[in-house]
Amino acid sequence: MFRSFFFAGFECATGYNAQREWIDQIAATHHDKHADEDYRRLHEIGIYATREAVRWPLVDRRGRYDFRSVRPFVEASDKYRIDVIWDLFHYGYPDDLDIFSEEFTKRFADYCHAAALYIVKHHHGACYFTPVNEPSFFSWAGGQVGRFAPHCTGRGHDLRIVLARAGIAGINAIRDAVPEARIVNVDPICRVVSQKDRPDTQEAVDRYNNEIVFESWDILAGKVLPELGGSPRHLDIVGLNYYWTNQWELGCDEHPLADDDPRRVPFSDLIRKVWNRYGSELLVTETAHVDDMRSVWLEQVAQQSEELLAEGVPLRGVCLYPILGMPEWHDRNRWTQLGLWDLVQQGEELHRAVCEPMLQALHAARRLNQHCLVAA
Repeated sequence: MFRSFFFAGFECATGYNAQREWIDQIAATHHDKHADEDYRRLHEIGIYATREAVRWPLVDRRGRYDFRSVRPFVEASDKYRIDVIWDLFHYGYPDDLDIFSEEFTKRFADYCHAAALYIVKHHHGACYFTPVNEPSFFSWAGGQVGRFAPHCTGRGHDLRIVLARAGIAGINAIRDAVPEARIVNVDPICRVVSQKDRPDTQEAVDRYNNEIVFESWDILAGKVLPELGGSPRHLDIVGLNYYWTNQWELGCDEHPLADDDPRRVPFSDLIRKVWNRYGSELLVTETAHVDDMRSVWLEQVAQQSEELLAEGVPLRGVCLYPILGMPEWHDRNRWTQLGLWDLVQQGEELHRAVCEPMLQALHAARRLNQHCLVAA
């Protein structure tokens, strides 16, 4: 699918956080100022694909489109021959829209069509799009517990349906503009276990692990709520986001299982489960660890990816996301170093300082690139 098995992701969330403060992670990391240099660094270390954003709130001005904010990334990706998966809705949406209104789906589809036309006209190469990023997480964060706009509580299911309907309409609009476009539907793959003193919760655990975590993909695939218009063609490529935090005890989602907890399963087991359920091509679209665990995590991911590829699982790549350190969504003064490059304040600039152990782990895993050539 891409020329390198490991690819990069630039954190691109927009929207309003739990404190109702505007966030724009591309601007916060100065990626908008240093697009050319950031893409050059990727090319120099042998990374030839990335996840990038069209920031809907910046582009869409009451239904009129201005794509100037996208141009630096299009130009840099073409210059360095880097394929891009374009996120079209990464939490943030225009302020004048009510996300629960009928107008929302229509406006999103119109925007997706315009964005796809812009990309196919200005970016040379295959077109990949993620219409709605992490609908399961966003429906919980924005609709159930009020951490992102629309800051609702108790409406997680309603928001999930809104996002599914919009996602299906967006995919149709993208393919109307670019029939050959590939769609990467990104959602977290998570797993819960019962608390040690609560075996009575096993039924709820099984329901989460076997149904709820797959619900957004199931809707897109037409397995659930087929009246919304989903189909296997809408699902297309399944994008899996997996971090060290993605396994926890039921009811304790803020406290991930310890690395040595015997109830934790390898992430390769979760990928097999997705493959068996859908039979689609797969990408790990986000994965990372923090600080000194970065290189260890990358080594483990590489090892398990090799196992999956040897079994014939069509895992087409793994995205190191975010590739740059980033400020926390809900505390913009607190930075987390979980990328290949740490961001260090030097005057008015954010200097990119490479994490050498992680870079060495990436070089050691370069053998996986051979699978990209075979898959292609």
